[in-house]
This record gives sequence, C-alpha cells and structure tokens, in this order.
Amino acid sequence: MERATILSSLAARRTDTTPRRLTELAAELGIPAADLLVVAGHPVPTALLPPERDARVMRAFSYRVSHCDHSQLAALEAFVHSLPRVAAPEPFQEPAWPGRRPAETRFAAVLGALIRNRGFGIRELPFLGLSHSTLHGMVWRWDPSPHRRQQLSAVAGPLGWTLPDLFAVADEPYAEEIRPMLHCHHLGRVFTAAVPLTTAQMIETAREADRLSVREDHGAWQPVSQGFAEECPDFP
Repeated sequence: MERATILSSLAARRTDTTPRRLTELAAELGIPAADLLVVAGHPVPTALLPPERDARVMRAFSYRVSHCDHSQLAALEAFVHSLPRVAAPEPFQEPAWPGRRPAETRFAAVLGALIRNRGFGIRELPFLGLSHSTLHGMVWRWDPSPHRRQQLSAVAGPLGWTLPDLFAVADEPYAEEIRPMLHCHHLGRVFTAAVPLTTAQMIETAREADRLSVREDHGAWQPVSQGFAEECPDFP
C-alpha cells in the first residue's frame, strides 16, 4: 500500500490505530512517530516533544538554516545527529499551541500539532511566502479553499513532509506538477532532527549553518531566504 493511501486512511479513521502500532508504522514509513500520532488523533508523549527553548533563538535558527542548499542541509543534518542528547529539565514544559486560537477544524488541529512537534510558533517558522495572519488562520479554521494547494505547498517542506504525503493527510488532490513554494522537505529534515536540541545546541547549529552557507546578511529589507526548492533532487 502506498504511503499516501496509508496516511489518508489514518487521518480518516483517527484513533482506530493504537499508539504502539503507529510508532511501528512511523519507523516503517520514515515519518516521526509524534507526527503519525497527531495524524491519527492521539496525544503525543512528552518524550517525543522538544524541550523548552528560547523563541528568539528558534527564530534565528530557522532563518539561518533556511539559507543552506541541499548539500549543506545534508551536512547540517549529520551535524545535528552528532550532538549529544541532553535530558529535558523537570518539570517538562510542553510547547505552546502555535496559534492565537484553538483549532476548530480537523486539519487545522493536525497542522498546528505538526508545528508544535518541532517547537515552533508561527513567528519561529522560516519565511514561507505566507503572511502571519494567513498562518494563524490555517491553525484555527483551515477549510478547503482555492488557496489550499498553495498553502500546503508552502508549509510541507519546513515540516519535513513531502507534498504527496501532506496532501493525503489534508484530503486534497495532489498532481505531479505541484511543486514546493520555497522550501522542500530537506529543510524540514533538519528541523525534525533538531527537535531534541537545547537552546545552546540550537545556537551552535545556527553557527554551523552560517559556516556552511556563507550566508550574506541582507539587512532589515531582505531578512529571508528565498529557498532552494527549484533545485530539489526529488523533482525532475
């Protein structure tokens, strides 16, 4: 059975699948267990959530990582995996919901939880080509609309999700000509690998990202990366 079909079925059936089976399935599909639990409507154990981290550091981290091209992202992901894992301080502080309001639709709840699984708020996400008000609306009431495919194409990559997979969870038809708006899932792979990192380790990783990318700071008028989606090896 294709991944997209499995994900669509899990999203539709919700809690029918046990957390244990979802964890096994996540390993088989190469998807974070926390994400698959979210798709199936289960709570995420604190052991799978990121520790409390400084939001300003998170914002700088995501910005700097987004300036890396594909080879640099692969090197940075290996760097993140090489860092020691530090036990989260007690008591554990669960990441806040990324939106201003609780989710009122199924997929808004899924999207907000996927963002939360990485420890991001809306302001900590890299530049997506979407306004903050649009993103807040997407994690509040994200109903089907003419803009939904474009919005999915914007958020999938930074979450580390491929377009077919996220479209399947959103119950949105996917066509092969659809491409990531700015960032592909290789950027999100680094963000996903960085989930266990502390604030200090994120600072260290941001410095490594700058070293790899030789990033030029464009100042207040262009403080964003335009992404490397057009160069993604997954798309011909």
